[in-house]
Amino acid sequence: MAEKNSTDEMELPRFISAHEVAQRAGVSRSAVSRTFTHGASVSPATREKVLRAAEELGYQVNDLARGLLANRSQLIGMIASDAETPFRSQQIAALSRLLIESGRVPVLITTDQSEAGRASHATLLRYRAQATIVLSGMPSKAFVDLAQRNGQPLIAVGRNEVGPDHIRVNNALAAETAVQIFATRGMQRIGLVTSAVGSPNLVEREEAYTRKARDLGLDVYVERAERTNYDGGTLAASLLLTKERKIEGVFCVNDLMAFGLMDYARDMLGLSIPEDLSVIGLDDVPQARWGAYRLTTFQQNAERQAREILQVLEQRLKEPAGPPITTQLDLPLMVRDTVRALPAKKTDAGEEVPSQ
Repeated sequence: MAEKNSTDEMELPRFISAHEVAQRAGVSRSAVSRTFTHGASVSPATREKVLRAAEELGYQVNDLARGLLANRSQLIGMIASDAETPFRSQQIAALSRLLIESGRVPVLITTDQSEAGRASHATLLRYRAQATIVLSGMPSKAFVDLAQRNGQPLIAVGRNEVGPDHIRVNNALAAETAVQIFATRGMQRIGLVTSAVGSPNLVEREEAYTRKARDLGLDVYVERAERTNYDGGTLAASLLLTKERKIEGVFCVNDLMAFGLMDYARDMLGLSIPEDLSVIGLDDVPQARWGAYRLTTFQQNAERQAREILQVLEQRLKEPAGPPITTQLDLPLMVRDTVRALPAKKTDAGEEVPSQ
């Protein structure tokens, strides 16, 4: 006697089919399809029967199957690295919510530079995603090329390839502003903490910062960690903040690195912030407002960025053959407690008054 395998002995989960709805309602299979197709012709009586049967059975339309039959879907791919970091998680949450509200299905693929990461990118093409949004500089240029060859709309955030639609932030202005803040406080030796990731955003920040510092005649020192995270900030601080250099102000390319640098400076070197060392970050993650940091930083607004992405997506889907769209967002400065005050000014009478 043949043995039953495990799949014979257990009831496998399944979805209610349109055929079952048709049987319950006493109508044809095509009537069920027309009922759930926007604009299709179906009589009020038939529609009522189908909807009642669907509710009783718990039926849900298979939008994925419909989309694949039409060579399209409501899937929107989101490709991101470092999804667990504060700003990226805000970015993903804000964009996912707006996509769902617009009737689309967000699909997140986390990525790195590994073979597995590169192979996962093609998943969005195989499932005929309506568009893909690249949220970081990590995914390879090869994926961008593959998406474009397949005619898939592609929105790149913080990248610089020719062809896709782009959402960019004004990295240069933020970096130059950080230098100017240090310079107006009389600082002569300033630092930059970044990483070796080499994404376009990081490169733009570094180039603008060092260029502005040299234009103003300041000594500028750059330290790069392997990753753009808290541990990277700690490591970079140990290399940057030497007694010989006597660094007075540091711009960190994101808040996580600033947190690592601040903790190292205070705990390991006994420095006071901002009296001994001024620090500026970038992102304005929620932790930047915490009492332990109160970090002066440039704000990336995840909600605003998500709205811009959705607006570009809608425009691209309406005009598939239109020219590439580029939107640039400013990074407002959030002033807190990690930059020392401006030097006091003297009145004609020789009295010192605080600078504004």
